[in-house]
Amino acid sequence: MAQKVGRLTYTVLIDQEHVVSRLYNMVNVPTGVWIDERGRIVRPNEVAFIDDRFKNFTGLDSAPYLNALKDWVEKGDKSAYVMSQEQLEQKLAPPEPGVALASAEFGLGEQLYKAGHLSEAVPHFKEAQRLNPKSWNYKRQAYKLSSEGDYGTTFLQEVQKAGGSKVYYPPPDLPKASAGDGLEKKQ
Repeated sequence: MAQKVGRLTYTVLIDQEHVVSRLYNMVNVPTGVWIDERGRIVRPNEVAFIDDRFKNFTGLDSAPYLNALKDWVEKGDKSAYVMSQEQLEQKLAPPEPGVALASAEFGLGEQLYKAGHLSEAVPHFKEAQRLNPKSWNYKRQAYKLSSEGDYGTTFLQEVQKAGGSKVYYPPPDLPKASAGDGLEKKQ
């Protein structure tokens, strides 16, 4: 249930129908997408931690991403962290056919679930996960709507099968900052 927390001074996307996740093949959370004032994507979806609360789990330090974001806010298109058109085209390439089919399967599972047909929804959730095994969002949502027992595995077992939490959250692909700008990439 949503809680009212006061008036926000920024836009928050609440994607209950997973439309944005499907359109941009977002496979995990937290995910950040940089969109400039003209509505143009300058960095596509990537892991985006705003603090270090999960650092022990992921091994990722939030500082490089936050420093890159601040650099972009300050410098706009001149920021070294804005991707070239070629990089964007590569990152935003249409997904493989299996990914599109996984999206359709998951959507069908969601509709069946909403109509009260959980037992009929589970096979579609499973097929979506099989077709797009990189989508942690599919796993997380399917387990939430039904039960991990319906899948013969747990979320944690799936993370471990993939290689552990360091693989679960691949680091953002940030270029090395130039010396002296205060944005050196931490290893």
